[in-house]
Amino acid sequence: MKATHLINIVLALAVLGLSVLFAVAKHQQPKADIRIIHSDTLMPMNIRHDLHANGFTFFRGGHDTNGILLCVAGENGVSSNAMTIGWGGLGTLWRKDVVTVYVAEKRFTKHLLDKAEYFTVMTFDAERGDILDYMGSHSGRDGDKAAALGLHTSFTANGTPYYDEAKTVMECRIIYREQFNPKGFGDVPREMYADFPAGLHTQYIGEVVGAWTKEKVTH
Repeated sequence: MKATHLINIVLALAVLGLSVLFAVAKHQQPKADIRIIHSDTLMPMNIRHDLHANGFTFFRGGHDTNGILLCVAGENGVSSNAMTIGWGGLGTLWRKDVVTVYVAEKRFTKHLLDKAEYFTVMTFDAERGDILDYMGSHSGRDGDKAAALGLHTSFTANGTPYYDEAKTVMECRIIYREQFNPKGFGDVPREMYADFPAGLHTQYIGEVVGAWTKEKVTH
């Protein structure tokens, strides 16, 4: 083989290698609109020490409780939607600290959760009853609910959406999702879903990978 042929082969391989490297770098580069949670607004917290919540009442947010509760999901910093949430759980599963949320089949947020790797659960001061009223009575199919309420959407380093006005934020990586199976229903769910137009709920179990708060934290 002539030397010129060898040189051409080496150059071709080099060009190919550089093309692959540039493609990988471009794919890994974060979107310009993704922002890490700022420490001057929301401080990192240890959920085992700083989250003073009763697991039996945490998801009963509303006008007559200690705050408003939302679940929000999005497409890696591109779009997002939030919904009020009244069913859920805090606990431990598979040696992970987890948050479980339940979303009905016809909710707009569900199609985002089904494509997402992460979601956030946020709390707001009870004075923000307008959030509860609006989020609970409007669909994201009809417009940007956050913008209508004057809420500002930001994104974690993972591209997970949250609202700057939140009092606490927990970012969760989905480690299990499954729709309820009617074969396992006892009398309570069987009776409920007999007349529930939003459809069966899907459970999303998320490992807590980050948590932030505007309240005082311990160190």
